[in-house]
Amino acid sequence: MKEYIESGKAVLGIEFGSTRIKAILIGEDRSPIAQGSHDWENSLVDGIWTYSLDEIHSGLQDCYAKMAADAKEKYGAEITSLAAIGFSAMMHGYMAFNADGELLVPFRTWRNTITEKASEELTALFNYPIPQRWSIAHLYQAILNGESHVADISSLTTLAGYIHRLLSGENVLGVGEASGMFPIDLETKDFNENMISLFNEKVSDMPWKLRDILPKVLVAGENAGYLTDEGAKMLDVSGKLQAGAPMCPPEGDAGTGMAATNSVKVRTGNISAGTSVFGMIVLEKELKKVHPEIDLVTTPSGDLVGMVHCNNCTSDLNAWVNCFKEFAQAYGMEVSMPKIYDTFYFEAAKGAPDCGGLLAYNYFSGEHTTGFEEGRPLFVRRPDDDFSFKNFAKVTLYTALGALKTGLDIMLVEEGVQLDRITGHGGLYKTPKVGQQITANAINAPVSVMETAGEGGAWGIALLADYMITKADGEALDEYLENKVFNGNIGTVIDPVPEEVDGFNKFIKRYSRGLAIERAAVDNL
Repeated sequence: MKEYIESGKAVLGIEFGSTRIKAILIGEDRSPIAQGSHDWENSLVDGIWTYSLDEIHSGLQDCYAKMAADAKEKYGAEITSLAAIGFSAMMHGYMAFNADGELLVPFRTWRNTITEKASEELTALFNYPIPQRWSIAHLYQAILNGESHVADISSLTTLAGYIHRLLSGENVLGVGEASGMFPIDLETKDFNENMISLFNEKVSDMPWKLRDILPKVLVAGENAGYLTDEGAKMLDVSGKLQAGAPMCPPEGDAGTGMAATNSVKVRTGNISAGTSVFGMIVLEKELKKVHPEIDLVTTPSGDLVGMVHCNNCTSDLNAWVNCFKEFAQAYGMEVSMPKIYDTFYFEAAKGAPDCGGLLAYNYFSGEHTTGFEEGRPLFVRRPDDDFSFKNFAKVTLYTALGALKTGLDIMLVEEGVQLDRITGHGGLYKTPKVGQQITANAINAPVSVMETAGEGGAWGIALLADYMITKADGEALDEYLENKVFNGNIGTVIDPVPEEVDGFNKFIKRYSRGLAIERAAVDNL
């Protein structure tokens, strides 16, 4: 392995998640051989959820340094060159730059729900769902707001696109990530020209044309540039890493999640459950109507995907677990966080199917799926509800999937979308079986989880980088994943339990009725 790494044959993937930046180095069998991570948190500055450029740069360097140190500790290997590199990040958001490459306003992340008017007007203009998180919604809202910076925009991109350009000099995006900026034409695998024309007419007084400020769109397998000398120095502050590694198209966490779960084929899907949660299904055909709750994006190869994206998932759960850790410490006990999480999950599995009547909302931020521009985490119970630790733990897990359930039902029930397999990945599935079983009960369908579920998007973007350099002539991405990575493995499958399905449905009815409580909290607290 030392020789393999030092000869520059390993492939690197780095993903910027909401709470962690992770680097994974993969070997010849495409499994992780070294990794490093850097924890970070977004900040609410002047009403905007953001991360500073300094945080982005230092986080990138720290996670790389820790990955390199891991390779050194395990194998005695020094990383001086790489076979390929891929960068990924949380989808959507808004990073606008002037002609000198200066960021005009702080990075506006996917978590901001400040573009409602723009979202509604563009959805009507295009007759196509434009979520609040999308870059084009942020751009148009800035225009509607009369923000002075819009006249100075020379380029617009996402966090993944920014990192890629920083290290390669290339202003490009993978098609899956690009589909979270602006609608994609499924035939050309590029931004929709008709919609670009409509937008330009709408903002005809701007000194730029939309196409000129958008990145170039590439599909999986295409070369997206090379690591420059400046990029190598930025990534590896030790100066050991050499320039020249080919780089794959930068993707969002949705695309890397599809790759990491072998869910790029029609009638497959995945649920990524971490700080946010999204469920994605690769569609056989377009939906019958426009649904504001359903984003239409693409796989890294440009195939149509229906996606339900919810801003909130495990943040409230994490807060409660931290609270219980403080209680244990106050009692004189030192218990590891993994142990506390496992205990919380295993007790939740023992709870009543309907959580004993308890109700909770995990809304740290706004939730467009249910119509909230801001969030207020809430726990609500009636005096005669069965208030126990196991029921409390269960309702905390249930509510993590509450908004997702609302949106997935539109696709699976109302639209009749067919699904052969759905795979779960992310923090909700780290404890064996519990989160997986609750998800199966929530969507009333079998859910698989693979051993690689915890590797997440950093592994997924590493696979996309490997696909770029190892694919055979004419080998599609789904064929590469099926034959060279997963080899038919679909992981451990758990079926829904009828009694628990009924219990979750009772909870979701209570959840829907109780949204008036959340509305009162947002409006008055």
